[in-house]
Amino acid sequence: MKNILKKSTICLVLFVSFLFSCKDLSQLNINPNGVQPETVNPNLVMPTVLTETAKLYVNLGFQDIAGVVQHTQKDAWFSGHNDYDWGGDQSWTAYYDQLRNNDLVYQRAVALNMEFQQGVALVMKSMLFGLITDLWGDAPYTEALKGESGGIAPKYDTQDIIYAGILADLDKASTLLSKPKASYSSIVESADVYYAGDPTKWQKLANSLKLRYYMRISAKQPDVAKAGIEKIVANPAQYPIIDDASVDATMAYVGNNSGDAWPSNAVFDISGSNYRRIKMCSTLLKPMQATSDPRLAIWAKKVEIPLAVDATLPAGTDKIVNGVRYLSPDKVGTTQIDTDPNYVGLPPSVSQLPSGYNFNPTPGQTSVNPHVSYLNEIYMQAKGTLLKARLVSAAEVRFILAEAAQKGWAAGDAKTQYEAGVKASLTAWGLASSYTAFIAQKGVAYDGTQAQIITQKWIASWTSAAEAWFDYRRTGLPALSAGYAAKRKALPVRFYYMRDELNLNKSNSASAMDKLEVTANSQSDGKNSAWSKPWLIQGTGKPW
Repeated sequence: MKNILKKSTICLVLFVSFLFSCKDLSQLNINPNGVQPETVNPNLVMPTVLTETAKLYVNLGFQDIAGVVQHTQKDAWFSGHNDYDWGGDQSWTAYYDQLRNNDLVYQRAVALNMEFQQGVALVMKSMLFGLITDLWGDAPYTEALKGESGGIAPKYDTQDIIYAGILADLDKASTLLSKPKASYSSIVESADVYYAGDPTKWQKLANSLKLRYYMRISAKQPDVAKAGIEKIVANPAQYPIIDDASVDATMAYVGNNSGDAWPSNAVFDISGSNYRRIKMCSTLLKPMQATSDPRLAIWAKKVEIPLAVDATLPAGTDKIVNGVRYLSPDKVGTTQIDTDPNYVGLPPSVSQLPSGYNFNPTPGQTSVNPHVSYLNEIYMQAKGTLLKARLVSAAEVRFILAEAAQKGWAAGDAKTQYEAGVKASLTAWGLASSYTAFIAQKGVAYDGTQAQIITQKWIASWTSAAEAWFDYRRTGLPALSAGYAAKRKALPVRFYYMRDELNLNKSNSASAMDKLEVTANSQSDGKNSAWSKPWLIQGTGKPW
């Protein structure tokens, strides 16, 4: 009887406990350590969007695209960088991941009536979709961020639709960001790693991106581009732009761990391999030497052991004297070498063994070569005043306006805009005091040509080389040539659609590939080739 009573009491206690602890199951499923999308404050998600997007820019502009536009070359693990051996695994997943995060920022900002965050989210949406269509061509856009309602196989929009959408979003963003800072609610300065919550600077970024994309479409839609650029230039109060280096859209690397440190650092990569294998490309180095460009010393390191060929030496001579390696002519033969005593660049796609260039005595994957210039030692650091992701700069904006003016559009005086672009780039690298002497150099002083404007813009895009690639596709400038060992005898013009997309979104990706223009350089790949031309450059005769 006592046992029965005890069991009854326990059951009653459990029943009462269950009765009074019952809650809505949705509340029970809330993760107390997480953040729910339906309730998240957009300021919590914004830093992820900004930092990850900035890193995507650097991963393009300091890695493989820097190889395409011949800012740098690698002498180890080099085939993608030097030779465009990309295959079909160039994924846009990271871009769409951030677009989904950014869409959450925007939707929550709309729900909470946070206009600053709405404007920032529209700018970031434009940046990311801009990169996707610039890199791949047609892509999911109008159906890309609809989640389950959009299905797992969103349609691909054509480039003209995507660029038009980008420009419309940037126009809306500029309006949202046009108020004084005090007019906005809930700005958290620390959440904004670009501009510390300054809406004026974000508005300048929005309008500067509009200039970028108007110029991007200028060969296909010249009337639209001309009208758009002239409207911005004619209304500076309504459409302010990034007009000096102090307002550049940048993100400094903080260097606390490998994920937020400069990618070639030797702090978290103890081996130093990521730093050593990147060398200055001779295509960029030589014109900078010819004009005594002060940026060269900031970006590159002087060669450790110069080479010298001396015809007075006995046959078979190969010796180092006072830090110089002397060779007799018979030791060199017909081998291509560079005997510059200060800087030596690695030629583009020079061979299947680039680590052996310039008589390196120890070629191999260790990428140790005392006869070719390494990058400046600042690129071994995890952080530094010059180690920044540079998304949009005053130099780029000024060169866009110089090119527009040179076309005869009402964008100011071409010479004034060009010189302001050169000065802005020098200023960004801490070299403002060198401007007067540098601009007077032969080859730098304005000569009225598009080639000179684009060449200086190409140089100024150091570590942000994606823009130089997009300019090259549009103009064919500078006149870059593929190297001896490159996969094709022309530079590529797009990324491959990735295999997963071809398999999982077969119908839509096939339709997008059908719109690509197959060229003589792409025939061996089929339509989905890095040498097939997307809409943006079809019919332009550019870049080749």
